[in-house]
Amino acid sequence: MVGIVTGGSKGIGFAVAQAFLERGMQVAISARKDEELQDAARRLGTTPSTAPGAGNVLAVRADVREPAEAQRLIDETVRRFGGLDVLVNNAGIGRFANVADMSLDDWRQIIDTNLSGVFYCSRAAIPVMKARGAGFIINISSLAGKNPFTGGAAYCASKAGLNAFSEALMQEVRHDNIRVSYVLPGSVSTGFGDRGSSGEADPSTALGAGWKLTPGDVARVVVDLIAHDARSLPSRVELRPSRPRKS
Repeated sequence: MVGIVTGGSKGIGFAVAQAFLERGMQVAISARKDEELQDAARRLGTTPSTAPGAGNVLAVRADVREPAEAQRLIDETVRRFGGLDVLVNNAGIGRFANVADMSLDDWRQIIDTNLSGVFYCSRAAIPVMKARGAGFIINISSLAGKNPFTGGAAYCASKAGLNAFSEALMQEVRHDNIRVSYVLPGSVSTGFGDRGSSGEADPSTALGAGWKLTPGDVARVVVDLIAHDARSLPSRVELRPSRPRKS
């Protein structure tokens, strides 16, 4: 199987890519920062469980906010591995401020990354999956999409939109044997900040996180989704810490 993980250089994305490799998949990861992307690819390629490893990992510097770069990500993956089976739309940013204080640029970057980027990547991947006869699109959302909070208007709106997008897309492509699921994590220890669900920190930062979920917890859900028999579709999964910090 061949998978793409956007925002795959750190945090949840890195953990998902690692889990895919351990499952014997070939994986393309994307990110905007080339140095971090190449470092992640080296670490993934030298994982003992994936030896010789490097041949199963493709690093593509791409900004999913740009339609042409999203298309290039899909094209380079297909050219390298011969197809595409799983797309994990994980790339996301979170900037938190009250509406009156938020800059126009921050608003645009949040919506363009967390919502439009998913559209661009999915739109580019669907024809490849249709030609292959099957596929799986998994969108990493957040419980913030259903539980808005002060200072999170842009982030919450982007994730609420992603939830609705995922539901509609699921219905559009199900008869093409393409399954669509979205995962809504609660607090994940990624270095992403005090709010949000996906981030850009090394998964090792989760070791001392205590009550929070780890990137590996989310990755396990993604792998479990793919492992479901094709006749079943857990289309929405909510994942939260079992014993959150008391307020």
